[in-house]
Amino acid sequence: MHTVNEILDLIAEVKPGLRPDPDAELIKSGLLDSVDIMSLVLALDNTFDIEITPMELREENFRSAETILTMVHKLEEA
Repeated sequence: MHTVNEILDLIAEVKPGLRPDPDAELIKSGLLDSVDIMSLVLALDNTFDIEITPMELREENFRSAETILTMVHKLEEA
């Protein structure tokens, strides 16, 4: 099972120097913009061998590292 630290590592790859708290608001706070989110989607797809479809591209799935991890787990179970 994947961990929130793996998600935080991917966020740091997409946005070097950024290491937010696991429950930190990523979008509303401006830590990640739409380009960062798309880069993160590609990194998540490649790293976890999942496919994030347009249906999953909702703000609530990318609110924090914790919500991203929840989405990853759901996609792996599907």
